[in-house]
Amino acid sequence: MAKSIQLVPSQPEHPHGVVASAVYTAGRRLADISIEEAGDWSRKPGHVVWIGLHEPDIDLLGKVQAEFSLNDLAIEDALKAHQRPKLEQYGEALFVVARTAQMVDGRIAFGETHLFVGRGYVVSVRHGASTTYIPVRERCEAIPQAFSEGEDFILYAILDFIVDNYMPVIQTIQEEVEEIEDGILAGTSEAFHVRRLYELRRDLLRLRNAVVPLVEVCRRLEQPGLPGIDTAMSPLFRDVSDHIRRVQEEIESLREVLAFAFETSLMTGQAQQTEITRKLAAWAAILAVPTAVAGIYGMNFDVIPELHWRYGYALVLALIGLVCGLLYSRFRRNGWL
Repeated sequence: MAKSIQLVPSQPEHPHGVVASAVYTAGRRLADISIEEAGDWSRKPGHVVWIGLHEPDIDLLGKVQAEFSLNDLAIEDALKAHQRPKLEQYGEALFVVARTAQMVDGRIAFGETHLFVGRGYVVSVRHGASTTYIPVRERCEAIPQAFSEGEDFILYAILDFIVDNYMPVIQTIQEEVEEIEDGILAGTSEAFHVRRLYELRRDLLRLRNAVVPLVEVCRRLEQPGLPGIDTAMSPLFRDVSDHIRRVQEEIESLREVLAFAFETSLMTGQAQQTEITRKLAAWAAILAVPTAVAGIYGMNFDVIPELHWRYGYALVLALIGLVCGLLYSRFRRNGWL
């Protein structure tokens, strides 16, 4: 028996985990709805339900699953939130996984977004570090003509937003790397710079692993045959693919810069150690002269040449000063001092 649907002027109180739940027609927001009536709205011709969830529990996901007859495996993936970016088809519905990234306390924090897309509905599930999709919703509502395309346009808008948010992360890392490079070239690099470069290289590798699979996801969305995806949307998904490839190129370029900076930092440290070793060796050689002479004349023998000569002390000091001066001049000329 079908549920009775009534428009309520006031917004329904959403349970914990529901960021937004609304129904749209012709690209315009018709009403905010509850989860329990979302399924009926989605089955009305010309209507699209868009539900946004943030770290929902099993009970909330169970309600959403019941409304849209979502696949059990997809629900399990959305609950665990440890998935690789992918696109899977379950009958007439699509399940898309994308990784999100943000800078948190100087490190890249990763999150996940799971998207259920079917005829008349889109459900987005966010986990971990991720920016809210309210700006995406507002942007879509501002262009009702494009928004009227339906659920495939919502899928495009969310994926495009995720990919665009990769760039601020890369730019932040790039600015920090440039500062570290300046410090290395200026000779003010410290040990923590090497550790920081290693951390950034590791984070960029994880970011690359999150970005690259999205190229295949968008490539599949460009191809005809997927349920709910209009062929007219292919250029938009192709544009997202281009953005992902550009992000991938920026990551690869930045990883090379990090590798060069890491090697330069190590070579600079080795050069500094070599310079210090040379100076110590030079001073050790200079100090060896008075040490050797003093050691010889410090031996307890009664008969030593010039031991009782009145000018012996002055001659030995002059000889030590002369030899040390010659050694100092030679080392200075060779760049050791």
